[in-house]
Amino acid sequence: MTTPSAPRVVLVTGVGRYLGARLAARLAADRRIERVIGIDGAAPSGELAEVLDGVEVHQVDLRTPGVLRVMVDARVEAVAHLAVATAADQQGGRAAMKELNVIGTMQLLAACQQATRLTKLVVRSSTAAYGASFRDPAIFTEDTEPREVPRGGFAKDVLDIEGYVRGFRRRRPDVPATVLRFAPFIGSTVDTRLTRYFAQPVVPTVFGRDPRLQFLHVDDAFEVLHRSVVESHPGTYNVAGAGTLTLSQAVRRAGRVTMPVLEPGLNALAGLGRAGVSLDQLDLFVHGRVVDTARLIKEFGYTPRTTAEAFEEFVRSRSAGEILPADTIRSVEQALLDGFRRTRAARAALEAGSD
Repeated sequence: MTTPSAPRVVLVTGVGRYLGARLAARLAADRRIERVIGIDGAAPSGELAEVLDGVEVHQVDLRTPGVLRVMVDARVEAVAHLAVATAADQQGGRAAMKELNVIGTMQLLAACQQATRLTKLVVRSSTAAYGASFRDPAIFTEDTEPREVPRGGFAKDVLDIEGYVRGFRRRRPDVPATVLRFAPFIGSTVDTRLTRYFAQPVVPTVFGRDPRLQFLHVDDAFEVLHRSVVESHPGTYNVAGAGTLTLSQAVRRAGRVTMPVLEPGLNALAGLGRAGVSLDQLDLFVHGRVVDTARLIKEFGYTPRTTAEAFEEFVRSRSAGEILPADTIRSVEQALLDGFRRTRAARAALEAGSD
């Protein structure tokens, strides 16, 4: 289902970061759209500022009345809300992250409610909304409820954000709202905690666990976002690449070596440097998560590249010299496992001797 014409004026939040800046630039290049306005609490700099050539950028905090003023003055017809931080280090701590994600979204939707010319709302969400636990189904559909309250801050924020969108839908039933639950992004241009995790020479994993994972190529995310803005696709959609990779398969394809550790030690070990994992990712690396995308493919008429294809491009984008030969990976993994078993055996012997 598509509308006869695209919105003439589009507002994109979060243009100070990669996803928002690239989407705003892509929409600005669409001849059907007359004007693209980007807002962010911090002025974009460097490469992002260059990308935003042709986009009207306003430095506006989502939590202030300035958002409504921009929307009214510009006669905004569509809003793409991408100002959602996925990690606390992006915002300077968990409290600041929650302020942006939850309070920022609440204030933005309050402004949208008062914007009389608004005809469309698109909101970035995440498959983290389903949580991750041993009670999970094999595949999540959009109608599946989380089996347990997520532990991670990002997943909790996502649930709050989607709750505010449901409230907005009740108050403004005349404005179609699209919620996109994205799987973790991957690709040659992506720099996230996840890509840095797979870029480590030795990748820590949870001993005895090999979860199934899904990824989404970031270019497919842009295509779905673009279509959501210029077409009419109200509803909530899972957006992910078909198929899965187990964590061990992904590590091997990345030319890295796994180092199994007990679950309590993973966060401490992987938390060194910029490759640290969050509670959301820790639960994902224990339980995995797979979603169904049939609704997306039917409604949008678009099929993202598979999880394996998206991950393969990410691997190819890395220097060939960084990838270890398969024989080396197997030998190092075996040495690490042997050392782990010897340590456990020695500890067990000590405990037995002390009884």
